[in-house]
Amino acid sequence: MRPLYSFGKTITAADRRKTFRAFAKKAMPKALVSSLLVLTTAFSPIAGELDLVETAEAADDTILLRVCNWEEYMDLGGWEDDEVIDLESGDIFGEKALYEDFEDWYYETYGQKVKVEYSCFGTNEELYNMLTLGDTYDLVCPSEYMIMKLMSEDWLVPYSDEFFDETNENNYYVRNVSPFIEETLSTHEINGEYWNKYMAGYMWGITGILYNPNEMTREEASTWSVLNNPDFYRQVTIKDNVRDSYFAAMAALKADMLTSDEFVNDENYSDNLMAEMNDVSDETIESIQDYLQDVKNNVYSFETDSGKADMITGKVLGNYQWSGDAVYAMDQAEEDGLYLEFAVPEECTNMWFDGWVMLKNGIGQDSAKQQAAEAFVNFLSMPENAVRNMYYIGYTSVISGGMDGDVIYEYLEWNYGAEDEEDAVEYDLTYFFDPEDTTGEYVLTTYEEQTRRQLYAQYPLEDVINRSAIMEYFDSDVNAKINQMWINVRCYNLRNVPFWGWIIILIAFVAMISFFVYEKKNTIKAEKADKIR
Repeated sequence: MRPLYSFGKTITAADRRKTFRAFAKKAMPKALVSSLLVLTTAFSPIAGELDLVETAEAADDTILLRVCNWEEYMDLGGWEDDEVIDLESGDIFGEKALYEDFEDWYYETYGQKVKVEYSCFGTNEELYNMLTLGDTYDLVCPSEYMIMKLMSEDWLVPYSDEFFDETNENNYYVRNVSPFIEETLSTHEINGEYWNKYMAGYMWGITGILYNPNEMTREEASTWSVLNNPDFYRQVTIKDNVRDSYFAAMAALKADMLTSDEFVNDENYSDNLMAEMNDVSDETIESIQDYLQDVKNNVYSFETDSGKADMITGKVLGNYQWSGDAVYAMDQAEEDGLYLEFAVPEECTNMWFDGWVMLKNGIGQDSAKQQAAEAFVNFLSMPENAVRNMYYIGYTSVISGGMDGDVIYEYLEWNYGAEDEEDAVEYDLTYFFDPEDTTGEYVLTTYEEQTRRQLYAQYPLEDVINRSAIMEYFDSDVNAKINQMWINVRCYNLRNVPFWGWIIILIAFVAMISFFVYEKKNTIKAEKADKIR
């Protein structure tokens, strides 16, 4: 989905100096170390490019913070001059990467130097494999189900009590996280512990169908069964990962029940929906396998990232998509004169979260490093930095503004507000910004088309949120069954071979054996003939 970057890995002169200090600290007196550093710097051919020489003692005080995030999932700076976001509260501009700005902010705020070693991963599973193979990080940003897995396997360090102190003006996360997001994280648990103890939210969203309204109606796109709709044979795509595809198939198979008045109007609707969408019984897994086999025969492809380009170029008409990537695709298509929309299936949608967690094998018992990690989360949670990230990557921050003003809402108005109110509609986002507000302060005046496009994808309406479900993680036994199901779907399921197919396979096998025996006999005859001669 995003190209791989790995920052902080280049060997620079400063790195060589640091290595020298580490060696010298063990082998030489401190006075001699300082003298040698002065001499090596003075005579270095690249001395003019180096920072001011620090003493060995000062170098030891620098905190190394190892951060691993999704590829291209943070503002890396380098904005063009015409990309300034000019809000009433002030201009927002990304000159340097946010993690570099954090280094400066941390020193200014705490008087302590920190160096961020920033690297990336491509999938949750890739991150997990990296960790199990011994890679060490202090702060990582997996999705909710992988966070649940890491919690259950005791990988994580809980956030400190100080992190949740709302009176601390530097605790931007707890002061500015959306009340809706915080309630979600504080009411879901794994093994008796709530998510928000170990996870600080970063980005969130839903899944749905990106579609071409000139070729597909909104009604056709507003159901998961579009993936198996023969009217769109080889014209839709599905995600090439088991969790997203499992969810879509589950919703399609249970569509009648999920949309029935009895189910929707039940007072325990949300809990019932969660239970149904996390059904991992053997019967359900088998049904989903059969359904996805049919879907496989109907879709254009299983894809991870190519679906956006296929929609933009018109190769396909519908694409199962994450909300943030849908925003990107709609933006890019619009530049090419193509109008795309985003629909959320009526059965339900998958709500997902990516969040920051601290790892025991990195943080350990190092209180200074934990403070730096928590400060990194707080820095990203400054409203202006949350805006930078949303502008850069297209996904939706969990930050709503809270105690530090309405910068996020200003950004929405800047991005989606309607200038001509005669052609506008009201778009109520009170649930996200302040559920207790009764003044209509967070009812955005926007253009009607945005109720089907970028705004709708980034900030879905409350009725969409009400029919959303979070997928929980699979334990090892269930995971093995579902992975085998996925192998059967993506490769080939022998159980689906018809009787006549087995006959053909048997005939081919017999023919192959016969040919082998025939060739062997001819070889033996030839060898005997050679001996006689």
